[in-house]
Amino acid sequence: MSSTDNTAEVSDTPDEGRRDFIHLLASGTAAAAVVGIAIPVVHQMNPAADVRALATKEVSLAGVEIGQAIKVMWQGKPVFIRRLTDAEIARAEALSGQLKDDASRNDNVPDMPADAAGRLVGPDGQAQDFVMVLGVCTHLGCVPLGTEPGENKGDYGGWFCPCHGSHYDPFGRIIKGPAPENLAVPPLQFVTETTVRLG
Repeated sequence: MSSTDNTAEVSDTPDEGRRDFIHLLASGTAAAAVVGIAIPVVHQMNPAADVRALATKEVSLAGVEIGQAIKVMWQGKPVFIRRLTDAEIARAEALSGQLKDDASRNDNVPDMPADAAGRLVGPDGQAQDFVMVLGVCTHLGCVPLGTEPGENKGDYGGWFCPCHGSHYDPFGRIIKGPAPENLAVPPLQFVTETTVRLG
């Protein structure tokens, strides 16, 4: 009789240590499941390796002589690179009073006017005689002419967008036509005297 009463007393007593252990185990399992789901979800939002590779691009300028121009693609957009002659620089500087857009549009030297210092680039200690601009017309996103030999460079010797008649000067500044802004200068850095990194 007395042994039966002892058994009943033991089974009715709550085992708080066991219940806490079950709660901790369940919480830990749920937390691990959430982390296990969250990591792949967050990781899939990172840019793919091919996209990261396109974020920057190194371009050799070793073969670009004074007066020549090349076009390269960066992040799916054309970039016009032109090495100006002294006459082209002087001609562009003479057009500074006719600008429709006074901003340099150059993230490398923000808050600069659209003059030679704000638009021309080059390696440290060397002549700043390169113009590097995104080849996208600021009117409706067309690709202006003027980089390839024999193409129409417009009335001011820079680039010309035949779609709606926007004329840019050798610094890539809009002088005439519907385009509201100068061609943008992409983020760039000279990593050697003859190599520039875009992006």
